[in-house]
Amino acid sequence: MKKMKPRLRELYFGDSASARRFRYWLLAFDLVTITFFIITSMFPETPPILLVEYTIAVFLIFDFSARLWLAKHKLKYLLEPLTIADLIVIGTLVLAAFIENWGFLRVIRLLRLLHSYQLLRDLRSRSAWFEENEQILKSSLNIVVFIFFVTALVYVLEVDAEAQINNYVDALYFTVTALTTTGFGDVTLQGTHGRLVAVVVMVVGVALFLRLIQTIFRREKVHHTCPGCGLDRHEHDAQYCKKCGVAVHIEHEGT
Repeated sequence: MKKMKPRLRELYFGDSASARRFRYWLLAFDLVTITFFIITSMFPETPPILLVEYTIAVFLIFDFSARLWLAKHKLKYLLEPLTIADLIVIGTLVLAAFIENWGFLRVIRLLRLLHSYQLLRDLRSRSAWFEENEQILKSSLNIVVFIFFVTALVYVLEVDAEAQINNYVDALYFTVTALTTTGFGDVTLQGTHGRLVAVVVMVVGVALFLRLIQTIFRREKVHHTCPGCGLDRHEHDAQYCKKCGVAVHIEHEGT
């Protein structure tokens, strides 16, 4: 056990080639499992699907246990948003046979992909394209998680109460038309309960959805440390620091 902990710490947080390969393997594993979660969420649970889900659960439990073992402040680690997301995913897998409707929440495992400091550091150092488009990728990832999370809530709350919501595709269709304010009207939520759900989706969802969309299409701020106050994020065409007014000399194409 004494030798295992330093080895695990090196794999999860080290800079060696084997550590980077290990973290890329975890990334590939997450991509495959998330794709599996998205596809199988549209179908009823069957014994083969349950077997795969329980197998994935075993791997995720080992991964979670290793991260918890390595954490210096275990209570703080348990209260982190990514840790809570991991526990939700593990819970939906372990209880897959009993909470089928909540299986779609497994998509929040996506948050682990580009919110890991070590993984981000590796990708920045290895890929100039990733470093340039990091904010767009993270915002796109957040949009996917947000859409599928809202879809899960719509499905769970309305599948037994609304005749037009028969599967995840129906819930996803309603969610997207509501979030984009398209509102075709061919799928609507009826009754007081359904309309309250629709109000929450439209009021809260549209505001957050539009905010996430803006972060994708709005040009990202430039990282440049102001010599006066230390502010390190500025508009790409800024000539003066918006906080202290000191002239900033931001390098760009054509400089």
